[in-house]
Amino acid sequence: MSPPPNLAPKPPASATSHASATGPIVRLEKLRKTYQMGGTSVTALSGLSLEILAGEYLAIMGPSGCGKSTLLNLLGCLDRPTGGQYFLGGQDVSDLDDDALSAIRGARLGFVFQSYNLIQQLSVVENIEVPLFYQDCPEEQARQIATDLARRVGLETRLDHKPFELSGGQQQRVAIARALANDPLVILADEATGNLDSASGREILDIFDDLRQQGKTLIMVTHDLEVGERAKRLIRLRDGELESDLRK
Repeated sequence: MSPPPNLAPKPPASATSHASATGPIVRLEKLRKTYQMGGTSVTALSGLSLEILAGEYLAIMGPSGCGKSTLLNLLGCLDRPTGGQYFLGGQDVSDLDDDALSAIRGARLGFVFQSYNLIQQLSVVENIEVPLFYQDCPEEQARQIATDLARRVGLETRLDHKPFELSGGQQQRVAIARALANDPLVILADEATGNLDSASGREILDIFDDLRQQGKTLIMVTHDLEVGERAKRLIRLRDGELESDLRK
């Protein structure tokens, strides 16, 4: 199945437009993350500095233990750095408390996970509505946005299906539509094709290509070089440091 055109959602009327943000969408300044394991300190990131511009499609690669997952958790406001600063859309989010980080995740970030993370009891359209519920979007408007997004990812005949009634590729399409529901500043994808066969994986990457063409900012962690090379910028980490940064 070829991905449908025009995947950008129509955001809720109350949503703040992100298109006016100036400067880098993401700016990291000497970002550090250290974990305590017993009596030992383990450094996952050691002073990483990086800028990501609006509309970039970035892949993060590197060997196991290089800091990819740690970086994604920090970018997704799922964790806080030990040192340094993280600016998202010009806002320093490095030291925000849990409630503030949760609000940032809900309003400014979209997530696509390897395991889809769909709610099994909810239908396709209801799963896509979840982020809008937490943003207090009116019910009728949320249903319209979710229905539109489901159609745009090619699931117009599956609106009332539950996740267990869908293929892996279809479930990931639901996850992408859900990630788009709040018109996020950045979409973060963690091994988004890792559980898919080759054909389904290519379909998901085609959708990412289409989103990039529409100006969405995508950051993807992957161990698969073929997947990483679909991005327009590829960075490699090693031992918590930036080893290379290639723009195509």
